[in-house]
Amino acid sequence: MEYPRVMYISVDDLAHAPISFDQQIAPGQIDFGIELHALQSLHTTGQAEVLHEHRGPKDVVADIRLRASYQAQVEVLCARCLEPVGVSLDQSFDLLFRPIGVDAVGDERSISPSETEIGYYEKDGLLLEDVLREQVLLSLPARTLCVESCKGLCVHCGCNRNTESCDCEATPADPRWSALRAAESQLRSPNKP
Repeated sequence: MEYPRVMYISVDDLAHAPISFDQQIAPGQIDFGIELHALQSLHTTGQAEVLHEHRGPKDVVADIRLRASYQAQVEVLCARCLEPVGVSLDQSFDLLFRPIGVDAVGDERSISPSETEIGYYEKDGLLLEDVLREQVLLSLPARTLCVESCKGLCVHCGCNRNTESCDCEATPADPRWSALRAAESQLRSPNKP
């Protein structure tokens, strides 16, 4: 199966009418970094349109609104043992992009909550690939485990404690915690008359 290049969405192309898309993006076509890779093609469908924001009689900003959804099967590393874990993603988004620099002001200022939902594009448009990369990475869980009871890696020799055991000693106790351990043992011991 031959996959098309990832779409470039330009303001000029959107000037006459919104553009709908339905694309299959091959594994490896979007670079997600070293900790994530696609197991199969990412499917995305959606629509892009231009919105003209009137800021004054002669000041019109061409915003790109992108509404889309995607489905993907990706693999990330377990946070404890670094074994690959499959993750299914099925997400939708509705984003607004403005030309870069159009909101620039001379002094630093705080932004409103609605402004945190706005992205920026360079020149005359944006790559769908860049938007999808960001949305996939944002939709991943903050921490993925292969199983809840994952034992992780040995801090001394690096072996996967889920699949093999080692003879490394337990980490020596930090003497600064001795007072807390003493209090804990007193709480656990039965009271003597």
